Amino acid sequence: MLATLVAIALVVQDQAPLRAASQDSAPRQATLWQGEWLEVRGERQGFIQVYDHRRERPGYVREHQVRVIHLDEASVPRLQAVVEFLRDTPGAEALGIGYAAALLRAAPASQVGPELFDALGTLADRLARRATSHRNNDTSLAAHLDVVASYGVKLVSFEREGRTRVCYDGEAFRRVLALGGSPEMRLRAALALTRPECIDPAMNPLERQALDEWRSTVLEQVDAGRLPAYLANRLHLRRAEVLAALAYQLSRRGEAQRGAKASERAVASLASVLKAELAEEDKSAHVAAAVRVGASRFASVPASEQPGAGPVLALSKGQPGETCLRLADAKAPGSALFERCTYGLVWPGSVRRSAQGSAVAVAVQLLEGWTELWVFHQEGEGWVLDALAPAATEPSLGYVELAGFSPDGSRVLVAREALVEGRIKSSFQVLKRDTLLPEKSADSPGALGAFQRWSSADWRGGTVAIR
Repeated sequence: MLATLVAIALVVQDQAPLRAASQDSAPRQATLWQGEWLEVRGERQGFIQVYDHRRERPGYVREHQVRVIHLDEASVPRLQAVVEFLRDTPGAEALGIGYAAALLRAAPASQVGPELFDALGTLADRLARRATSHRNNDTSLAAHLDVVASYGVKLVSFEREGRTRVCYDGEAFRRVLALGGSPEMRLRAALALTRPECIDPAMNPLERQALDEWRSTVLEQVDAGRLPAYLANRLHLRRAEVLAALAYQLSRRGEAQRGAKASERAVASLASVLKAELAEEDKSAHVAAAVRVGASRFASVPASEQPGAGPVLALSKGQPGETCLRLADAKAPGSALFERCTYGLVWPGSVRRSAQGSAVAVAVQLLEGWTELWVFHQEGEGWVLDALAPAATEPSLGYVELAGFSPDGSRVLVAREALVEGRIKSSFQVLKRDTLLPEKSADSPGALGAFQRWSSADWRGGTVAIR
């Protein structure tokens, strides 16, 4: 209906009454909210006579509660200025979207560029985040959501981590990427379209892989070289996060070569971050991205030889989707010192053995962002397996990796990083080989002399725990 109107009255105040007559004492026909549009039919005694097409009723509204907009080319500059202002005004998202809709109607096609869709996407995205916030007690929020829905702006919601998450579907941002625009606009669009918290947790693995491949393609449409360093950092972090997830998913489906390439690119993207140019608000994202990359970095590490006469860890297929680990004596490959099967993703390139052959360690990724360290170690005449988790919490985000063995094989060096109580915690530990209990622990490897002396060169050269 908006497309057939010559002039509209755009409501600029919340809870504006639509009266049955041009008097403040007249019965209230409806309660109007900012961003709603009304058809102008006349003026009378300080009131605008209107027709509300959403509610299919006529009425009167005070002049100061609306702005009359003529939908012609002469109104375009004024509308553009208002949209640009409201784009960065928190709480005015519905009003800004109303002005953007009027601008789309008034402007000729040649004047509709990526700037308008950038503003529209920014407004819709911010409204979705308002709707998600637990701290929000704004009684007008539900009304604003209804207003923007009347313009065709689609917000989706789903349950995630015990709360309802509201997200914008990103249509305007897709148009920004299609139309071009400045590098900053393209970055905003790409980051909004690839936001991890807006991924539906009900997706099956095939859908999730397809989505992450699309997210990677979206991020590749932004040229980091044309961005200021602090904005380029945001692009590198999001790429690292997406590629690390893709490395796990591809490897899980048996596409080891593609998984290795994704892992290499994830590590490279993380290495491209300039820490000196990292904005304060991006530091937590930097740490989280590093943990995700660390969880799947062994996808790109080739399996190494296990020389000597000590035990050898062999991998084989078990039940569908299962990998079996068999520890055998190198002199008697057919024998099994210990065997265990798992549905986790076992990284062959992570297998390491102590010099004396009394311990063998391997990384096993159980979830997209959760990797444990499995340690086979000798106990008397037999062998036992202990799984070291990134943290004593429910699996969410974290990894633990082997940093080396002591020369006599009695100590194991490990690095852990995990999300605990909303924060990423890092620890570097010296464990006793026989019990795998911590003997020493520190927040950085430099605080432990054992890490200075015993950590392996391949760990120091490949880990992301040292940043």
